[in-house]
Amino acid sequence: MAKAKQVFFCQECGYESVKWMGQCPGCKAWNTFVEEKVVTGAKKSREKTYASAPASILSITTNEEIRITTGMKELDRVLGGGIVKGSLVLLGGDPGIGKSTILLQVCRNLTDAGHKVLYVSGEESPQQIKMRAERLGVFKEEMYLHCETDLEAVEAAAASVDPEVMVIDSIQTMTLDDVASAAGSVSQVREVTNRLMQIAKMKNIAIFIVGHVTKEGNVAGPRTLEHMVDTVLYFEGERSSIYRILRGVKNRFGSTNEIGVFEMKDTGLTEVVNPSQVMLEGRPINASGSVVVCSMEGTRPLLIEIQALVAQTNFQMPRRTSVGIDYNRVNLLMAVLEKRAGIHLGTCDAYVNLTGGIRLSEPAIDLGIVMALVSSYRNRAVDEHTIIFGEVGLTGEVRGVNMAEQRVREAAKLGFTTCILPASNAANMKDIQGIRLMGVSNVKEAIDLV
Repeated sequence: MAKAKQVFFCQECGYESVKWMGQCPGCKAWNTFVEEKVVTGAKKSREKTYASAPASILSITTNEEIRITTGMKELDRVLGGGIVKGSLVLLGGDPGIGKSTILLQVCRNLTDAGHKVLYVSGEESPQQIKMRAERLGVFKEEMYLHCETDLEAVEAAAASVDPEVMVIDSIQTMTLDDVASAAGSVSQVREVTNRLMQIAKMKNIAIFIVGHVTKEGNVAGPRTLEHMVDTVLYFEGERSSIYRILRGVKNRFGSTNEIGVFEMKDTGLTEVVNPSQVMLEGRPINASGSVVVCSMEGTRPLLIEIQALVAQTNFQMPRRTSVGIDYNRVNLLMAVLEKRAGIHLGTCDAYVNLTGGIRLSEPAIDLGIVMALVSSYRNRAVDEHTIIFGEVGLTGEVRGVNMAEQRVREAAKLGFTTCILPASNAANMKDIQGIRLMGVSNVKEAIDLV
């Protein structure tokens, strides 16, 4: 006999408990437990099938042509070269950021190339999807729509259509009759994802699933959802900004350091081929506190402007604010300036901003942050044709960074004539035409140069 019991699940990591707890023992998150009904002892209706037997690794052959191009180079870069057949890809992001839009554009490109696509929506009607699709372009008959929330019906539709690529929008709306919980619950999301993974592997279908994120920026549902899929992509960007950043968080078939840059327009998302040039548009000339740095995102050098504003505080406790940069990192670099360079910022408010709505965490931008703070404090502008990068240590030393030559060549391509970089990188680098290299070994040397 099937019995129903009440179980508490953590929405962050999926930890199961028989009673409610304030803090999750698994992920240490607070107030994440939700109560759900679980049916135990029920006999599953599906029969087990064993499709394969163990095989020697030497007998398994790989085909290099298993990737399907999406028709968008930026997306292919993040995916590691294209869509892998039989893969399960999770696309997360804030509501309205452009998840459904980019997937519809990918479906259009795939159907233009002759691939059969099944788009499953549990949130919109076929008429609503058609209205949005008409803004993006002309679709071919290889594009199939199916509006359904029951995964059993979706599986039957996939068997009849036999697509190469399938899109599930969104995972929180899909349900299984075997699970007694409501749609979007921890149990439903976990079981639905597990069934989709089996469909992808057994039928060799590439499946994209859309997941909404919580206010903390994580995919709604258990954290185990990210461990089950092959690739996790996040759409980032401010709602007020026209630029969107697609970042790979997990990828079993490629690098997780690559990003794709898109611009939101009336006709959908368009690729930004040269993000550095776009990010530097409208940069102020001869303004104090403005410095251009270079950060590596995967194999791509990205030039971006850092702005700092340092002013005398009107309060007993100075204020510190950072946008796009780790707040604690800015405080650490200001402490280095106080101790190693003799610049007293204890009575000053400091505001640091990374333009373009992007976030960077690479240590190579440390020297740029330091020079922007000093430039604003002394009210002296850094030359507009100068680019700065390097990691700053607690003793004030400027440490070398990786892929320095690619950074310098990208700066020279965009018209920069001077580069302030770590002395260790400058010593091992050949002269590059059109740009002068100035190596520094500590923060004081960099300040004196500027």
